[in-house]
Amino acid sequence: MKNTLTALAGIAALTSFGSFAQSNDYSVDESGFYVGGNYGYLRVEGEDDFDDDKDVWQGLLGYKFNEWVAIEGSFIDFGDYGNDIAGGDTDGYTAAIKGILPVTDKFSLYAKVGQLWSETEYNLGGVSSDYDDESLFVGAGLSYAITKNFLVNAEYTVYDAELDADEAVDDIDDTNFETDLKQASIGVEYRF
Repeated sequence: MKNTLTALAGIAALTSFGSFAQSNDYSVDESGFYVGGNYGYLRVEGEDDFDDDKDVWQGLLGYKFNEWVAIEGSFIDFGDYGNDIAGGDTDGYTAAIKGILPVTDKFSLYAKVGQLWSETEYNLGGVSSDYDDESLFVGAGLSYAITKNFLVNAEYTVYDAELDADEAVDDIDDTNFETDLKQASIGVEYRF
């Protein structure tokens, strides 16, 4: 898994630097819709048998209002984790607000905050059960425009399975920020 991420990051870097050497002057600050996908490495932190590392896949759809603000929704597949005795399979949907800081015409930093609605199918000793949950998440990343419409990005996202938006608003002082899912990913984005 780590070798795969390293290889993909190397390919993205070579492509990025090759494109950077060309003298294309354009800005990616136009508003509009975009689609994309991320592939990454997920660290699941829980109790006992649920500690695991897995691949994660994510498809996303967003709308960029201007060069600084976008909204984004996604479907994310966290995969399965655990073992034959105790395990789970989680996937869900997200909605987020994304803040963008253009560094150059091609490089941008971004951060996002949002809500994850997930469903986990648990299997404990042959007994299966479903569990729906809501969680807050925060993420940050770096984006590079290979062309005016095609971007690559690297992102790190933290999902807090103990905290949902209603709980955070109601009583922020007593909120437990123990994080259960950590995701590092690389991805592509196409802007229309």
